Amino acid sequence: MARKAVVTAGTGGIGLETALGLAQAGFTVTVVGRNAERGARAVQRINAGGAEPARFLQADLASLDEVRALAERIAAEGELEVLVNNVGAMFADRTEFDGVEASFVVNHLSPYLLTELLLPVLTGRVVNVTSGSVMVAKKVFDEVEPPGGYYGFHWYGRAKLANLAYTLDLAQRQTKVAVLAADPGGADTTMTDGTMRTSKIVSPGLRLLWPLVRRTFERATSGPASVAARPSILAATDTTLASGTVIGRRATPVSPHRMATDPRVQQAVRKLSERHAPLVPVPDGVSN
Repeated sequence: MARKAVVTAGTGGIGLETALGLAQAGFTVTVVGRNAERGARAVQRINAGGAEPARFLQADLASLDEVRALAERIAAEGELEVLVNNVGAMFADRTEFDGVEASFVVNHLSPYLLTELLLPVLTGRVVNVTSGSVMVAKKVFDEVEPPGGYYGFHWYGRAKLANLAYTLDLAQRQTKVAVLAADPGGADTTMTDGTMRTSKIVSPGLRLLWPLVRRTFERATSGPASVAARPSILAATDTTLASGTVIGRRATPVSPHRMATDPRVQQAVRKLSERHAPLVPVPDGVSN
């Protein structure tokens, strides 16, 4: 039987390079994305390498209803060896999807929900893409958003921290599949073209140092996506790596950020995830 892998946000950038690496490793790859034209180009590029034929599935992963529909379709096809939750987004201005802050939806609730719904058919490993931005995150998860002003980079880091805490928690709670995290470091992608070039994504204190902060962002995101994809490819293909391993930007295991290992943070994230992304959708008018 073909070894099947799914890569979300796999139509360009780091996701596409990850899909290319998995195809070269012998997987039949499904790339997921919003844009059918980009999806067709991605599949064409993957297939040009002569590996197992790839395919594209269209889904807007900012919509939890579309995540559920995607999971249902994939699960109906039987066993899946690898799931790479590569999807991620940063927002300069506060945005909501279905009444929930957008960064938390895309960077955590979406991969959380897809993973949970696919666990019954997963046979190998889950790779959640994390970020060094977790270091600037508030670790309070009583609600989706902490109090205070909205700063896109910090809210992105907080959503990634939630997902990293979930990754480590899930790795401890079950033994059916290996669950790992991979930090690509950074690459020249559409996110760096726009959102990361405005000072309003950082807190007022960092805005005072914006020229330095901007140069730091530019250096961190100047590399090619093919290099940034190496941690995800390693995490997905090296079966000697234990569940709960975090692969750093140099494609070697690193210690997870201590906040993500805190059982209190993990429990709070779990409760928040179950409340805002129930595995069975709550009917309209019914409180969850």
